[in-house]
Amino acid sequence: MKVPLSWLKDYVDITLPVEELAERLTLAGLEVEHLDYVGVAPTRSAALHSTNGEPQHPGLVWDRDKIVIGQIVEVRPHPNADRLVLADVEYGAEKPHQVVTGAPNLFHLKGQGRLAHGPKVVFAKQGATLYDGHQPGQVLMTLKPAKLRGVPSDSMVCSEKELGLSDEHEGILLLDDDAPVGVPAGDYLGDVVLDIAILPNIARAMSIIGVAREVAALTGQRLRYPSSAVAQAGPPIKEQVEVEIRDSELNPRFTAMLITGVQIAPAPYWMQRRLRLVGMRPINNIVDVTNYVMLEVGEPSHAFDYDQLVKRAGGRTPKLITRLAQPGERLLTLDGVERALDPFNMLVTDTAGPLGLAGIMGGGETEVSDSTTSILLEAANWDFINVRRTMQSQRIASEAGTRFGRGVHPALALLGVRRGVELMRQLAGGAVAQGVIDVYPKPAPTIVIDLTTAEVERILGFSIPLDQIVHILESLEFKSAIRNPQSAIRVTVPDHRLDCDGPDDLIEEIARIYGYDRIPRSPMNDEMPPQRDNADLELEELVRDALVEAGLQEVVTYAMTTPAHEAAIFAPGTPPDDRPYVAIANPISAERTHMRHTLLAALLDTVAANVRHHAAVNLFEISKVYLASEDGPLPDEPRRLAIALTGQRAPEFWQGSDTGLLGFYDLKGVIETVVAALHIDSPRVRYEPSAHPTYHPGRAAKLILDDRHAGSFGELHPRVREAFDLPNQPVLAAELDFELLVNHARRLFRVRDVPRYPAVTEDLAVIVNNAAPAAVVRDAIIESGGELLRDVALFDVFRGEQIGSGKKSLAYRLTYQAEDRTLTDAEVAKVRAGIVRHLQEKFGATLRG
Repeated sequence: MKVPLSWLKDYVDITLPVEELAERLTLAGLEVEHLDYVGVAPTRSAALHSTNGEPQHPGLVWDRDKIVIGQIVEVRPHPNADRLVLADVEYGAEKPHQVVTGAPNLFHLKGQGRLAHGPKVVFAKQGATLYDGHQPGQVLMTLKPAKLRGVPSDSMVCSEKELGLSDEHEGILLLDDDAPVGVPAGDYLGDVVLDIAILPNIARAMSIIGVAREVAALTGQRLRYPSSAVAQAGPPIKEQVEVEIRDSELNPRFTAMLITGVQIAPAPYWMQRRLRLVGMRPINNIVDVTNYVMLEVGEPSHAFDYDQLVKRAGGRTPKLITRLAQPGERLLTLDGVERALDPFNMLVTDTAGPLGLAGIMGGGETEVSDSTTSILLEAANWDFINVRRTMQSQRIASEAGTRFGRGVHPALALLGVRRGVELMRQLAGGAVAQGVIDVYPKPAPTIVIDLTTAEVERILGFSIPLDQIVHILESLEFKSAIRNPQSAIRVTVPDHRLDCDGPDDLIEEIARIYGYDRIPRSPMNDEMPPQRDNADLELEELVRDALVEAGLQEVVTYAMTTPAHEAAIFAPGTPPDDRPYVAIANPISAERTHMRHTLLAALLDTVAANVRHHAAVNLFEISKVYLASEDGPLPDEPRRLAIALTGQRAPEFWQGSDTGLLGFYDLKGVIETVVAALHIDSPRVRYEPSAHPTYHPGRAAKLILDDRHAGSFGELHPRVREAFDLPNQPVLAAELDFELLVNHARRLFRVRDVPRYPAVTEDLAVIVNNAAPAAVVRDAIIESGGELLRDVALFDVFRGEQIGSGKKSLAYRLTYQAEDRTLTDAEVAKVRAGIVRHLQEKFGATLRG
């Protein structure tokens, strides 16, 4: 949320430099992410830094002597140009100064002679530095004497772009009548905007007054509320509108006021200026007031064209009804979208049908237009869960919905409607009807909490005097009554604090305002507990390190998804995942409604987002999946290891490199790296061909550990690859049971000395049936080779007519070595003979010549 310092000063005196104020707010939980300087310089000479560590630099600083407030006292035609005029500007000097300008919003004053109440403007003198209004972007320029079509000009009246306020440069900036002539522009228009991250736990500060309340408590100042007095001169409102609430759980309170005889026009510049500073676009005086009050006090409101309500009611007294949507109802909202309504959507309606999505956005039929003359202003309170659910289902977001979705107390409704209708009367004229429609079927309970100083000391670890605790709480508008001078306080929670319902909440407030940075350090009054290993975490880190060393990058993806999205990892026509999903009671979006069953879908999303920007994408994730449990409401949360590879095997290199595409055996090699890192015994591991709905037929396998299925891997099925919008190239993926992997890991394993005697290597090629897996043959070689056989590596596979149909040749490189001697040819031949004999007996193998 953006908070202009000038607006904040309306409600609390600022006694600190703005940079120090930002630090105090951040320490108290209102994280100031950035400071935007508008026309003014920082009050500190040291460099400023945002919360991400990046230095902050002020924008254009307006020279106090050269950029001032002026007033145009006469506009004359230019003698040599129809599109230019000569304007005399009074700026506090002995006589006005003439400028040449082409601003179209001054042409209507041309030739009227001396102006008694000429427009107030920003006047820049010779030597002033501004942004060039005729150049794209922000290009600095310095005013120098020149001639414009034969008339000397060394100064100018400024547009918003030239001052760096916006991109508007078609006309000059026209200020309100109260702008003081001769005052530096920085004193009148300059500002500093605090960009505050409003996290869910500080939703109470989602308004200027909410931030001012925090500032007042932190700096010891008094908070000033805006007036809620309303001048009411019209007939009673009860004769002109009715309100009915049909579900008080979803709509605890509804207030409304009526103003007639308004004139739609632009809001004054001071209001437009504040709205622009916080990122809102001014529209007209009525709509701008609703936005202004929402930002000021935190209560969203909505303005209806009252005459349209009367028209919809057939000329009778209109009746507003709040209720749930009925089957088949539709609503055209202010953003121009016609929406099919869900049965849980709360609406504001009349007897003719829906008028708006409650607490989120109004409808198009009763919106304020240039011809509107009467306004019915409503400010209500809505159930925050229902508002969030509606925004998700309708895929709609608004400033009002964001506030109601985080919780707004019903008490603010009356303040918001009274403040809003009075500002409308002041800015748009008209007469306010007497009275307020206030339907309040479900009053909010008053929350009272008992707090003891002993509990404060127990939680914080140090004592705070009772009177200081009371002072801190009362500075935040909690009402405190001391029940026992030695121990207890009875605290009444103010309306704006929906987040406080227990002593812990109060203690957090005490610590915030006292200052986290002031909490004293104290050593532990005990011995440190003994160090214990976390075997699971160590093995997890071991696998991470091994995968990173193999060239992969780790990612962390969302644990929330939808069943429909995860179904995309199965090729069409294959059985879907029919296991029940764990549903989220309050999903944050329509794409995050259930807990995931697999890591693979989100990992492939990440691959798709990156593969177009990189020659190769090699990713992995180790995290939990969530499977519904039959033993209770909580799901099982086993860990999985997911891997995805695609693209070039190696980057291009001037001396040459393997830039071919990654394939199945690259993925298998990565999995073997994981198995080796965990020191899982080779005889316990095998790889078998597999048919899996995620993978290409004939290019998939499964990992088996001690006859237990540990996961599947392979090349993605083409239809799965297309479903994730992946390029037409092999995409390799795996998802392994990480719990099973670590359960088979060996934390203690034998190591050998570096060999002192040379090794003997020889090749062994055997012919076996095609059905015999090469890995199984290798295991048989190791089994029969004894202690002298140190390594077996497959280096060739051959099929052809030379060895017969249904046969294949497997060539292995065998390494023999002894720890205490150099092996003789006879010793090696004896071991080899035993290996051959074992292969003949087990596989019917024959030696290949």
